[in-house]
Amino acid sequence: METKIEQKNTEMKKGHHLTGIVVSDKMKDTVVVKVQRFIKHPKYGKYIKMDKKYKAHDEGNTKKIGDKVEIVETKPISKDKNFRII
Repeated sequence: METKIEQKNTEMKKGHHLTGIVVSDKMKDTVVVKVQRFIKHPKYGKYIKMDKKYKAHDEGNTKKIGDKVEIVETKPISKDKNFRII
């Protein structure tokens, strides 16, 4: 049986890790997380905020709107859900 530290280390090795804010929790076992990042405009050099929303698996609906969460990429859970909350 893995301890929590060993389990967290194995989670860290796989997939993308993103941090964002929960914007919707109306679905069963699913939350929508908005991830914001800065990118540099290729021509003008100005930094622009880019937002993207990801559906993430939340077993038991523990997270609420406004919570800051970290999500990790997993194998597809459903058509749109490829992330889960750590």
